Amino acid sequence: MLTRLGETVDQVWVRSRVTDAPEVVRDDLFGARPATVDRHPILGLDPVNCTPQLGRPGPWSARLPYFRMGFTPSAGEELQSEYLVPREHAAAAIEAVRALADRIRPVLLICELRTIAADRLWMSPQYGRDSVGIHFTWALDPEGVARVLEALEPALEPFDPRPHWGKRFLHAPRYERVADFARLAETLDPRGAFRNAWLEARVLGN
Repeated sequence: MLTRLGETVDQVWVRSRVTDAPEVVRDDLFGARPATVDRHPILGLDPVNCTPQLGRPGPWSARLPYFRMGFTPSAGEELQSEYLVPREHAAAAIEAVRALADRIRPVLLICELRTIAADRLWMSPQYGRDSVGIHFTWALDPEGVARVLEALEPALEPFDPRPHWGKRFLHAPRYERVADFARLAETLDPRGAFRNAWLEARVLGN
């Protein structure tokens, strides 16, 4: 689901497996009408770089991404954040974000809501819990985004959020197996060849 945090969701992208059964074509999805032309996740942008839509089949690797390999993804120049919360807290966490909509929108290009199954990877944001990702694509405004995150992270704190490592966040992620990870890293990388100051401060020093 893609939203600018207004009264309704702007877009819902549906992906489904191709089987031998006839395709099920919906007239609506909880009130949303089927698209008749290709769309870009960010409203108003040309979908020329997006992967094929409108039910056109293809391999999963060419349909799960929003954007075609070799072409400019998303807006091209942007910042991103994502927080993973336990699925049972999804509704409350989304409402907490919506309560900050007026502060968020000035630097927001699009917010995406997606659900992710639990996994067993120690340092994964989905470790041990079915999760909902609340993803933000931001304008290229580091100071403005930082001010929004200063309000957003405390609002999400009651829902035990885990930030995506590769995106913008302020407070170090909490992982219950971080001590095991640190010991394994020391065993496999005693020289620290794969460490840097960011990793030491934001993850291993957690």
